[in-house]
Amino acid sequence: MIRAHSVADVRAAEATLMATLPEGELMQRAAAGLAAVCVRSLRGEHGHRGTRNTDPELWLRETGESAGRPGGSRRRGERRRGGPYGARIVLLVGGGDNGGDALWAGARLARRGARVDAVLVRHDRVHADGLGAFRAAGGAVVSGDGDPITPGTADAIRRADLVVDGILGIGGRGGLRDDAAKLAELVADAPGHVVAVDLPSGIDADTGETSGPHMRADTTVTFGTHKIGLLVDPAAEAVGHVELVDIGLGPHLPAPAVEMLELADVVELFPEPARNTDKYRRGVLGLLAGSAQYKGAAVLAAGGAVHGGAGMVRYAGPDAVAGNVLERWPETVVTPDAAAAGRVQAWAVGSGLGDGRDDEVATVLSSGLPVLVDADGLRRLPSRFETPALLTPHAGELARMARAERADVEARRLHHVVQAARRWNATVLLKGSTTLVAAPDGRVRVNPTGTPALATAGSGDVLAGLAGALLAAGLSPLDAGSLAAYVHGMAGQVAAGSSGRPSASDILDALPGVLAALCRP
Repeated sequence: MIRAHSVADVRAAEATLMATLPEGELMQRAAAGLAAVCVRSLRGEHGHRGTRNTDPELWLRETGESAGRPGGSRRRGERRRGGPYGARIVLLVGGGDNGGDALWAGARLARRGARVDAVLVRHDRVHADGLGAFRAAGGAVVSGDGDPITPGTADAIRRADLVVDGILGIGGRGGLRDDAAKLAELVADAPGHVVAVDLPSGIDADTGETSGPHMRADTTVTFGTHKIGLLVDPAAEAVGHVELVDIGLGPHLPAPAVEMLELADVVELFPEPARNTDKYRRGVLGLLAGSAQYKGAAVLAAGGAVHGGAGMVRYAGPDAVAGNVLERWPETVVTPDAAAAGRVQAWAVGSGLGDGRDDEVATVLSSGLPVLVDADGLRRLPSRFETPALLTPHAGELARMARAERADVEARRLHHVVQAARRWNATVLLKGSTTLVAAPDGRVRVNPTGTPALATAGSGDVLAGLAGALLAAGLSPLDAGSLAAYVHGMAGQVAAGSSGRPSASDILDALPGVLAALCRP
């Protein structure tokens, strides 16, 4: 499990740890880790987002140690494939400890034969000891006194093999300003690999928001624990490959603010039938989905549930739709309406439901059973849920639910998903490139397997059926939503490897292989 903490919790843990260490020891740990990652970056040892093996068994076997970790490159491969000797490195140095980490790391790299130049964004607040060590190791300051943007600065950035972003630390808010924003533009146009110190300057560490100009990194080196902004969009798009450097904060950190499942977590949490399992113990899912206009939604949702491990799927709907469901999934039991569905352990409601059938939706939502509400069902929500519920909106649907602008939901995804979970006393799965799953008690998980391959009509219906099956199997809404999003993303990646731009049916067809690879030995 990858865990991320708030700035306040990180600062408190740092203060507690520093009280037990010699002065400056914590910064030296950070600088050593940063320098080591810089060396690996110069050697081209970091991977790229979206390059996982598309065979599920190989994917699981070959990437098992890193699957689920943030990673990738913002735009290209590394220009240089050697070590630090002879490399050109530029440090962008802000005030305070973040700039100090960069300077101390730069001193280490200079002693290993790199040519290291520093651009001081704030001469008046530079870390004095770090600057002294940097100069003593042979590093040079190329910015002017009080003016970071000089011809020498621009030339050094253009020629750099590697740029270290140490402008702002975890306390930065509101984006980059003035000269720092101009430096970000220069770096964006330059070919060097960008390594961010703790997080790319200008993103919000606590929210993942990007409210102004910010750096975009190929690699981010974060210390002690992940920061929330490294995992949550839109900021997560700017962090590249993330390296966590252990500086000893672990024992001093509280429970995380945000979690990200890794492959081992998914394997452990996914329900495994026992020897004496029957169809009822595996879970019976009631499915209220589809309409004359959207027949395919019911077929796809039923398929997600069947492949997702449901012991039985009871489809409630009109004959015209039920016939399509049975033709594709003959194991499904069909009934004309929800009241006649019989014994179920959970419901999935809303995919392609269209208008009407309000009474049936109300019956299901008041049944006292766990329920997943998707798509058109989200227009019929009660004021508050008193039983386990999982809501699965995309940004536009959540905007309508919250009476907000879609652009604001996309810019402040964490804020809106947490508020919605509290508002409806339900777990909310906000779909997107980094899907967020928020429980009403404040717990939040980020899904790492998102892919553009999922951006196709009907993909959400498959997800609804899969998550509904997990609810029927007895998982909590948080676990059901988290696991379904993870596996759904893996299926999207596998399908993309076979068809390039897969359809929802392609994603559905990839599910059995992915789930087979997840089964415990």
